[in-house]
Amino acid sequence: MQPLNEKTVLKNPFKQFEFWFEEAKQVLERDNPDSACLSTVNANGEPDGRIVLIKEYDERGFVFYTNIESVKGMSLLATKKASLTLHWDELHRQIRIRGNVELVTDKEADAYFNSRPRGSQLGAWASRQSSTLESREVMEQEFEQVSKKYEGKEIPRPTFWSGFRVEPQQIEFWQQGDDRMHDRLLFTKDEVLGWKIDRLYP
Repeated sequence: MQPLNEKTVLKNPFKQFEFWFEEAKQVLERDNPDSACLSTVNANGEPDGRIVLIKEYDERGFVFYTNIESVKGMSLLATKKASLTLHWDELHRQIRIRGNVELVTDKEADAYFNSRPRGSQLGAWASRQSSTLESREVMEQEFEQVSKKYEGKEIPRPTFWSGFRVEPQQIEFWQQGDDRMHDRLLFTKDEVLGWKIDRLYP
């Protein structure tokens, strides 16, 4: 495994993310190396966390898709801030991303929605995510109703379904070391100077 230090780390954190992410996809023996814990705080200051899948990333940020009327969606719209944590235990690595949040464009959301399996598209219509559900049978009935409605037709993206982009202000790369002498490199964005790199105590 390549050492993580100021000399070997890529100076662009998105390039460093891509390097680690590609290694994770090749090495991990499990699905979804793109899974991340999304942490939010709602309008009342109450924290929450759940796993999402990072579907796209570039130098603008990291994108995941969801029902924007869900608990996480409402928290993100209220505070416009979030963090993402990816942990690959097999590689002894972790990446933490913290930043501002914005909705993706309708064009971006449409493109991703249209790429999803038809069942997932129908599920987006059938699920009122985070709302109380009387029984699974009710949800199955709603799925069946939506299936009949769009039988033989193209399924449009619901207006309540879109993507959020986390625009990082900080990205931290952590790599496990012996005797708890871990390596932590923190990239902090400076609008004038670009990305500053600091080493943190483990």
